[in-house]
Amino acid sequence: MSGGELVLTARHDHVRVLTLHRPHALNAIDEDLATALGDAVAEAEADPGTRVIVLTGAGRAFCAGMDLKAFARGESAHSRTRPERGFAGIVGHLVSVPVIAAVNGPAIGLGAELVLASDLAVIDPGAQLTLPEVRRGLIAAAGGVMRLPQQVPLKIALEKLLTGDPITSEQAREWGLVNAVSAPGAALEEALELAQRIAANAPLAVRATKDLVHATVHEDSWGRPAWRRIREAQQRVFTSEDAAEGAAAFAEKREPRWRGA
Repeated sequence: MSGGELVLTARHDHVRVLTLHRPHALNAIDEDLATALGDAVAEAEADPGTRVIVLTGAGRAFCAGMDLKAFARGESAHSRTRPERGFAGIVGHLVSVPVIAAVNGPAIGLGAELVLASDLAVIDPGAQLTLPEVRRGLIAAAGGVMRLPQQVPLKIALEKLLTGDPITSEQAREWGLVNAVSAPGAALEEALELAQRIAANAPLAVRATKDLVHATVHEDSWGRPAWRRIREAQQRVFTSEDAAEGAAAFAEKREPRWRGA
């Protein structure tokens, strides 16, 4: 494992694990951590060998949200180097590769919004997601007010946003906020297993699939704009070297050797 003090980076074949590393502050996001995370995500995206990112936290928490002590001092939870990517340097940016949240402990406020911004999530049975901003005179401005109602029924989203009550791991699974509840203490391990299954597939096709899903999920499935996007992506992917390799590997009864091109 290597990396800076605030975000630790580990490679597992084509999977890159980014670990928020402020355990003494329950990985609360201040400007320094937001900058480090934004830079780490940008580095992972620029690496053609990275096919999946797994995001987790050091210690007993996933992320306790925005650092309110830093906020009280007038500090921001935005990246200094990539402010356009939103809070924590990631929630306003559609990362090109799949992002899996390994929720190893409490995910509060901005921590919960990191989970909502991830493509997939695995949660420890003892972990909870909480959006308590209204209890502090704030709003869930890092995507919570938008993404929670998009991902669960409206009345449930409003209840959690307006009361600040927590969402248990089982509720998160039942409502589709996470893909799985792990065995105790195994959220990262199980997230890595999921990531490896994704990373085994053709990287160009995986990226295109993620992009299309996010671009068309709220569009009319009979509308022309959605189908135009799909046809454009189809042209790129179906004529790629990976598409030819996938067909050849199938015909030759062997594992494909992806190039990401």
